[in-house]
Amino acid sequence: MTTDSDRPAAVRVDTSSGEAIGIPEGRSLVFGRGPDADLTIAAGRELSRRAGVISAVEGGVWVANLSCTHALYAVTNGSSTRLPRIEAGAEPSEGWFVRSGTVLVGSRAMVVDGEALRVTVCGRAGRLPGPDGPGALVPAPGDSTLLPLYLDPNTKLFLVALMWCRPWLVDHTRTTPLPRTPEIARAALETTGAHYELERFETQPAFRDRLSARVGEHLKVLRHKIAARGLVREGTRLSDEVVVNVLIEHAVVVPADLRRLNDPAWCSRQEDLWWTRRP
Repeated sequence: MTTDSDRPAAVRVDTSSGEAIGIPEGRSLVFGRGPDADLTIAAGRELSRRAGVISAVEGGVWVANLSCTHALYAVTNGSSTRLPRIEAGAEPSEGWFVRSGTVLVGSRAMVVDGEALRVTVCGRAGRLPGPDGPGALVPAPGDSTLLPLYLDPNTKLFLVALMWCRPWLVDHTRTTPLPRTPEIARAALETTGAHYELERFETQPAFRDRLSARVGEHLKVLRHKIAARGLVREGTRLSDEVVVNVLIEHAVVVPADLRRLNDPAWCSRQEDLWWTRRP
């Protein structure tokens, strides 16, 4: 560990188990679930053995993902960012910089389960937060500045994305045909246990068309978000296959999300979202 108890902490790291670690300016801490990490996290396999690095630098804290196989997220002000991967020994210009306040860092499971690391910029005595406000997450200069896409699992948009990606989350060869809009709409009905609506979907074309149109709007939103964040090259046609590939490659949806389909609480939440107001 590169922390130093004899120097004042510029950054404080709190774990969900109650452990607190101070990091002086110019020092860093590597965390993960492996024994060779400075801070070992009791997490599942969604977290790498050497998952990420937290560095106290002048004016804030730098956080980055060390893993080439697992996604790592930073959450601040209600917004989640997928951290770019860096090579060992990289400079802070290749990561993400938090100017002030607190940011949560961890795998998606750690974030969802409330077990993310809590990283706080201590600052100097009497120093006010920077102009970007408490917990401002600022992309450092360089190429690794894209703001990846995050979807709240407790939204209709997430369910649509999950149903769209499901065949390729199961079939790693990605040769299974992807569902079209009516098929995604039907899957939403099945997931939420909407048996009455499912019967209407099969027998009433007008209802089927309205629900499919709603799903189609969600697909447009996903395409727009992907284009707006520069996750594909300019001019790339956002076909179903391209969009689903982006969603999977950027860990917007992951195979572990399929377990939600067997989670009664999550399905009930989705039912409330979809059917509180009927189309």
